[in-house]
Amino acid sequence: MLITNVRPYGEDAVDIEIDDGKIVAIRPASGETGTVDGNGNILLPGLVDLHTHLRQPGREDAETVLTGSRAAALGGFTCVHAMANTSPTQDTAGVVDQVYHLGLEAGLTQVQVVGAVSAGLKGEQLAELGAMHESNAQVIMFSDDGMCVSDPVLMRRALEYVKAFDGFIAQHAQDPRLTENAQMHEGCVSSRIGLTGWPAVAEESIIARDCLLAQHVGSRLHVLHASTRGSVELIRWAKAQGIDVTAEATPHHLSLNHHEAESYDPLFKVNPPLRTEDDIQALREGLADGTIDTVGTDHAPHPLEDKDCEWSAGAFGMIGLETALSVIQDTMVDTGLLDWRGVARVMSENPARIGRVANQGRPIAVGEPAHLVIYDPTVRRTVDVTKQASKSTNSPWRGRELPGQVVHTFFGGRHVVNNGVLED
Repeated sequence: MLITNVRPYGEDAVDIEIDDGKIVAIRPASGETGTVDGNGNILLPGLVDLHTHLRQPGREDAETVLTGSRAAALGGFTCVHAMANTSPTQDTAGVVDQVYHLGLEAGLTQVQVVGAVSAGLKGEQLAELGAMHESNAQVIMFSDDGMCVSDPVLMRRALEYVKAFDGFIAQHAQDPRLTENAQMHEGCVSSRIGLTGWPAVAEESIIARDCLLAQHVGSRLHVLHASTRGSVELIRWAKAQGIDVTAEATPHHLSLNHHEAESYDPLFKVNPPLRTEDDIQALREGLADGTIDTVGTDHAPHPLEDKDCEWSAGAFGMIGLETALSVIQDTMVDTGLLDWRGVARVMSENPARIGRVANQGRPIAVGEPAHLVIYDPTVRRTVDVTKQASKSTNSPWRGRELPGQVVHTFFGGRHVVNNGVLED
């Protein structure tokens, strides 16, 4: 396969030859006709998401590994990490192997399976961490996402256990006592519209505790969906102390604020909640300066009935695989905070490094795996959820205009998205 006239990281145009799943040649753009015409668009390493909910097994009404893989490919992702809050929970070797094999069968993106920290996500006893690591899925990332590992003793034991195989704990930072019945960010908007507030300190107190626990046991901690200025400052402090902590921000926390709740539309109900413009600015600055390591989509599909209801009854969560790169262009690139190499760093290289996915997040160079995405940053598009691949439609950007479009995705040298359409 010959890809012509593409600009790696937005730089000079080149032609790229792919054979047997690898890049075998890179040369200056020749003007010749290739298998795929890049049209001068940007070439990036395939995107890697450390935070994806594929819902299978148990909630196939919302998403499946296949439909989520389709959405990932259309969004330019060549690797996603499937979160453990399924039914049954991904807390045994048998369940993680099931999801792993479903990912292989789908064959559109690499599905890395995330194991639960606690059995049944109940926060009472450790799940089968060692058995999940020794399974075919070879799990090294563990998370009770959707629930916080609030017991400090259990969190300490989990951090200690995974050290044996270079695993890490990805924490959903939410003190349950400080967020009982909470509906949205605690602030002026929640007071005015009468929804129970969710204080920033509920997130920040858990991050502070877990950074100290990670330092105490010498283990790896990843902070999921950081959403406040205080969280960014705590993570910056922890890194300065040499604590082995990494963190992510979601596209929605980088772009949407708590005023969206004034509509009472559960599309904007998410955990953690949308915060203030000051928090958004801190997250953007933290992503730009490296305090925040990655963008994690927290793609959280829900069936229509779980969102087409009153706010209090609505489920927490938003879908985001198919819009993530456009939102990052809008919030980080077009604002001058990141260049396209920076985008590759936070959406491909860093998440692959953190997840120890050796064949993903690689530089665009001869001899490297051909996990690639071609992206056109010049177009504008209105998000039409009826045309997306995800089984669910709970996108907060529905009907809104976003910049850019994934044009082609190559997974292991195989053309899986062609001119914005999934290949048969």
